[in-house]
Amino acid sequence: MTASPAMQEYLAEAYRIACYQENNPYISTSALAEMMRVSAPAVTRMVQRLREEGYLEHEPYRGIKLTPVGEHEALMNIRRHRVVERFLVDVMGFGWHEVHDAADDLGAVISDALVERMSAMAGHPRRCPHGEPIPTREGQMPRVVDDLLSSADPQTEYVISRCNTHDEEKLRYLDSLGVRPGATIFLMDRAPFNGPLQIRVGDTTHFIGHELAKITRVCSRAAFDAV
Repeated sequence: MTASPAMQEYLAEAYRIACYQENNPYISTSALAEMMRVSAPAVTRMVQRLREEGYLEHEPYRGIKLTPVGEHEALMNIRRHRVVERFLVDVMGFGWHEVHDAADDLGAVISDALVERMSAMAGHPRRCPHGEPIPTREGQMPRVVDDLLSSADPQTEYVISRCNTHDEEKLRYLDSLGVRPGATIFLMDRAPFNGPLQIRVGDTTHFIGHELAKITRVCSRAAFDAV
């Protein structure tokens, strides 16, 4: 049985949550409910359905984990979503703050052939507009090596790797500073006690708060280009 769009969405979100955990493939149903913005009973019903179809395992006190089949379905959903985002930004001229919800809607109804045509028209991108890696059409997720800006070493040059948010206002603000994936910045200083960070983008100096620094990931140019 092919997973429905709703099932794929749950699987994709479960995969995303697990990716940001340290060596732990299990996630809690409460974390999934929070990310999906649904009630706990709704997640419980979907988890039961996904388990019955063989897309995930559920272990008491540990949580849920995707099976290989579930992971493949998740990666195909993520590929469609991120390719559509890239197409909307690069080909149609939308801002990166505008495309997340539209990509969710379009990704649920377009064919794989159309996704591949969009990818070709966008230049076969390897990252989405927010810097997240795009899985290959074979279902392989490129490995990303980066660190939180909030914990990066001062007096060091970095490349913005990912901005882990879909909040429109935060993305607009980061964009106004020139803080977007692929941009080079120089971290000048970081105030103690979760204070602001002083960065230089080009010839301009900015201060960025700890909240934004926690959703911004950085790496070397070589690591960025390796994805």
